[in-house]
Amino acid sequence: MFSRSKDKDTDKAAAPMAAPAPVPGKRPGTRTAPSIISNDLVVHGNLTATGDIQVDGTVEGDIRSQSLTIGEKASITGEIVAEDIVIRGRVVGTIRGRRVQLSSTCHVEGDILHEALAVETGAFFEGNCRHSDDPIGQASSGASLRPSAPRPGPAANTGSPALGDAPRPTPRPAPGDSPVVINDGGVVVKRPAAQ
Repeated sequence: MFSRSKDKDTDKAAAPMAAPAPVPGKRPGTRTAPSIISNDLVVHGNLTATGDIQVDGTVEGDIRSQSLTIGEKASITGEIVAEDIVIRGRVVGTIRGRRVQLSSTCHVEGDILHEALAVETGAFFEGNCRHSDDPIGQASSGASLRPSAPRPGPAANTGSPALGDAPRPTPRPAPGDSPVVINDGGVVVKRPAAQ
């Protein structure tokens, strides 16, 4: 019942066929290992990959890839463009991606153009973020991320600035006060606690 078959013909028929050659230009369904920039490596220049990149070192230049993971000890200075971006380290520059995740250990200084954005508690982000249906296809000019300045109306005085336009000093809290965080339309403002 469980004995080995004595017929050799059945073994030959069960031999696996050779897999068809992959079609050039098409990415297989399985992911390959990412290209890794190790923590002792410093790159001066741009990186472009059709696959995944993991950066644990320093890159001074632009990065463009399918997926990008920036490690906790990594430092990037330049523009980042990728479908999926996970940032755990330091980035100074513009970020454009479909799915962008800022981890609790990240330090980002720059603008983010995204389709989906996730920010963990403790993440440092200084810059502007803007939703876009096609963040990768948009031009890389920083002007598209910055809000345009309001234009003065025809009756506006273009001479000296009005009193309302002058910056107002921030009141200092008393020694016993703790700051209160107020979310004013997407901008977090720290104000002293009310007495």
